[in-house]
Amino acid sequence: MTQIDEITARAAAAVATADALLICAGAGMGVDSGLPDFRGPEGFWRAYPAARELGLQFHDLADPRWFTRDPALAWGFYGHRLNLYRATAPHAGFALLRRWAARTPAGAFVYTSNVDGQFQRAGFSEAQVEECHGSILHLQCLQGCDLPPWPVPQAAVSVDVATLRAAPPFFTCPRCAGLARPNIMMFSDFAWDSTRANEQRERSRAWLQAQEQAGARVAVICLGSGTAIQTVRLTAERAARRPGNTLIRINPRDPWVPSGQLSLATGALAGLTAIDAALG
Repeated sequence: MTQIDEITARAAAAVATADALLICAGAGMGVDSGLPDFRGPEGFWRAYPAARELGLQFHDLADPRWFTRDPALAWGFYGHRLNLYRATAPHAGFALLRRWAARTPAGAFVYTSNVDGQFQRAGFSEAQVEECHGSILHLQCLQGCDLPPWPVPQAAVSVDVATLRAAPPFFTCPRCAGLARPNIMMFSDFAWDSTRANEQRERSRAWLQAQEQAGARVAVICLGSGTAIQTVRLTAERAARRPGNTLIRINPRDPWVPSGQLSLATGALAGLTAIDAALG
């Protein structure tokens, strides 16, 4: 048995004997579904050549100021992402996680920095998902209207990918008719409406507290979370510190784990498939 086989077997044993699963997912989770990898400016510009022409990187475009200064550019970027995420089917690894959760006594909870709604599309309950950076499938009023975040309409956004500009009409607030923006925490974003995310966070904390009080063994599965923004990684590591819990990190680029935890230096789908095969 190779070292990789041994780690895979140990990961499978942790999943098989767990009372609950905590699934922590970063951007790498979506790569196997065909979603672009925004890692570094070159990765971003491959997905958005028009941004290279404009001299803008991801953190430049993911800034709420564009919705005021240039709504066509703002909705060109976020509208293209919205259309892409809606057209993308979750890869088979999501179904494996759902199957594992279904046979685990306390089920699973998802903590993700992804804004694409892929876990819900894959069948995970909305009540069992925390999206710490918000959701592109929800909107908020740009004018500061007191309407809580609402689901984005089904209409697609018309985007010229050559210029990364959207054609009006843009989404508007149903209460005040002002311009709407995605309910996503952007860079330098002091106007993000965290109402929905706060409700998710409370459910997540309550679930984790219930597992701790019950003395449950939690398998913490950390997928595709890099080191540039470590929210997901640190959340997974913190949960795995509790006695009886096990961290399983699946990451081809940043596989490091604390001593005694498990790591597979591979993509999300490949790692999940290998563990599932070991489960038998």
